[in-house]
Amino acid sequence: MKQTLFISDLHLDVSRRDMVTKFIEFLQGPARQARALYILGDLFEVWIGDDGQREFATPIFQALHALRESGVATFFMHGNRDFLIGKRFAKVTGCELLADPSPIDLYGTPTLLTHGDLLCVDDQNYQRFRRRTRNPCYQFIYLHTPLRFRQWFAGQLRARSQRANREKPREIMDVNADEVKRWFERYDVTTIIHGHTHRPTIETLAINGKTVKRIVLCDWHERGNVLVCDESGQRLEYF
Repeated sequence: MKQTLFISDLHLDVSRRDMVTKFIEFLQGPARQARALYILGDLFEVWIGDDGQREFATPIFQALHALRESGVATFFMHGNRDFLIGKRFAKVTGCELLADPSPIDLYGTPTLLTHGDLLCVDDQNYQRFRRRTRNPCYQFIYLHTPLRFRQWFAGQLRARSQRANREKPREIMDVNADEVKRWFERYDVTTIIHGHTHRPTIETLAINGKTVKRIVLCDWHERGNVLVCDESGQRLEYF
């Protein structure tokens, strides 16, 4: 039975070559048996434009392209770390870029895919930052600045974000329960799959008399993991 796989929050970086190797092994092994692979954001720790790729990323691009060439449909959704991934990345890897959120039919189950940060509405400072940086005019100007400036600026933003997150209450960096309910109602789905919060779970909820499910993907901080879906259900697998 062909399976559909979901991953997110790998945060790949030149300093994490062990996890880069693990991801490539995943693409060359288990992922080859799937019918589709969905990457729901934050594949990379930081992305400053398609022209700013580092050498460490080349084997990742090649492995993604080979997976697509093998017949596995491959999709990518932007995360809060790599929202500047663009058409050049899609062309090189063969990944189809998805809007956030995106509805799909998952073995007959109406399902909504999202990175997850849009559900964290209690973190108002972050939501303002998100709206600003997703503005096409902002992105156009930023991507046309010198690469060296973008590297410096990304480092400054990363350091500022780390300081801010240490000071924020843990609760506001998680999803808002009322917002989750609104999304189930607005998009008329019975399953939402997302990452971002690094709090993996398969949670069953009752909303307006209907049983629904919220599935949260895990990060790849210490080990790899994948959500495996088929006609029999869903399960989180670690490796």
